[in-house]
Amino acid sequence: MWERSTTRRFLRWLFSARTMRRGLITLAWIVSLIALYYGLTDWRGHRAWNEYRQNYEAHVAPLEFQAYIPKPIPYSENFASTPFVHSWFKEDTNSLFEHDTYAQADNFVGSPPKRPAGRKYAKHFQNLVAWQEAFAAVRSHAVKPKDGYWSDNLDLASRAHAAAAVLDGLKDDKAVLEELRLASARPLARYPIVYDMENPGATLFPHLRRIKETCIRLEIKACAELAAGQNENALEDAELMLYLTDTVKTEPSLISYLVRLAFVKVAIQPIWEGLAEHRWTDAQLQQLQGRLEPYNFLSDMQWSLQTERATEVLTLDLLRMKGLGLLIDNSSPWWNEQTLKLLGRFVPSGWYEMEKLNYCLRFDDQLRGSVDASSRRVFPRQINSNELAAKALTNGTWHAIICHQLVARTLLADIAWLPCPVAMAQTATDQAAIACALERYRLANGQFPENLQALVPRFITHLPNDVITGEPFKYRRNDDGRFVLYSVGWNEKDDGGVPGSVWFDKTEGDWVWEYPAP
Repeated sequence: MWERSTTRRFLRWLFSARTMRRGLITLAWIVSLIALYYGLTDWRGHRAWNEYRQNYEAHVAPLEFQAYIPKPIPYSENFASTPFVHSWFKEDTNSLFEHDTYAQADNFVGSPPKRPAGRKYAKHFQNLVAWQEAFAAVRSHAVKPKDGYWSDNLDLASRAHAAAAVLDGLKDDKAVLEELRLASARPLARYPIVYDMENPGATLFPHLRRIKETCIRLEIKACAELAAGQNENALEDAELMLYLTDTVKTEPSLISYLVRLAFVKVAIQPIWEGLAEHRWTDAQLQQLQGRLEPYNFLSDMQWSLQTERATEVLTLDLLRMKGLGLLIDNSSPWWNEQTLKLLGRFVPSGWYEMEKLNYCLRFDDQLRGSVDASSRRVFPRQINSNELAAKALTNGTWHAIICHQLVARTLLADIAWLPCPVAMAQTATDQAAIACALERYRLANGQFPENLQALVPRFITHLPNDVITGEPFKYRRNDDGRFVLYSVGWNEKDDGGVPGSVWFDKTEGDWVWEYPAP
């Protein structure tokens, strides 16, 4: 009886005019607060993002991804118009590079033996004897040795003897390499990439793999030609590698830029071999210098970073239109595509604008103070500090949502390390250009100079500085008639021209250009 009475009193109170009025007032307050939140978030987000965007575009570059897509160029001027290059973009293509003799022989070549503990890195010649044995094994249908073919016979006589067999093994590719060589006379390159404006991260770049495969074959071919005394052919192949490297320069893709850095170091190997054995003539050296000296990867990095930023800004705009489902992460059954889509419907538009702003701000933070493109400098200590700071930004999901960093944390690539490979590639090309000038001095004077300044202006117009220190490269002429040219390396310490455990070591040693003993 008491319970029924209590229930009746509660119902009368609940549906009383006074209670209903209070409920409506409370509901109105809640709706007003939600509307106020949406209004303030939209106003704050649009205002902050527009202010950043206007300032960035006025002083740096466009944030519209469309502005970075290369314009079409006439067929007759386009290197990528050649039929072989077009075949790289056809899904049903049975690529020559997957079935030529080189591809089969590559499986037979072993890895160099592990260096004894404490022995420093020393650059060596292409192992033509191992490749000779690998090509012979392919022709005879031999069984691959357990560790593959490798040889310690890197002297000129052994490599010259193997060169003919290596060049014969690369004959499968003669026609397409000649096709590419003829096409390289065209001044421009624009590959038939279909840029996906609905999902820029899904854009495909199949040509990068094919360029890499081409450069690897050209590297071995040029090294064999040098050993065989075919200097002019080797020069043409080295120049073709550098040309292929430059064909991806204007692509709005960080991947294209990184692959380009790797291509350049592949192209430098035959240049180094020709210099080590005094194969190049003065005219050929001038030609190589003319290709090497203009490289400015630090300046090119700025373009690549601008395109990366614009790509992700477009992605954030697409998230706003299509919902947060594009951030799908199946690691949690509750945090799935449907949950994100539902959440995205209730997110104010200003939230997305704040996400774009915070993405750009964190993007800037990762590279702050690490590169000075105008003076061609990188600052390893600052880069290492930025890299550590970027890895430390692992806030929880809800904190990221509240602070407008959810999408930024998900999409932002770890780019703090990027200046390191850039510095390596720039050092490699700068050293190669100086080495060409040094060899030209030797041809004219019978010996290398006592210092680098003796090269200016006859053999080189301007000496590039070490990107690590901003000072001239370290150089000394040895008693045996050779020289050592080096950068102090990533540790910013002068180790006297002693390298680390790899060509460009990030932990110890200098970045050294030198030749093996005669």
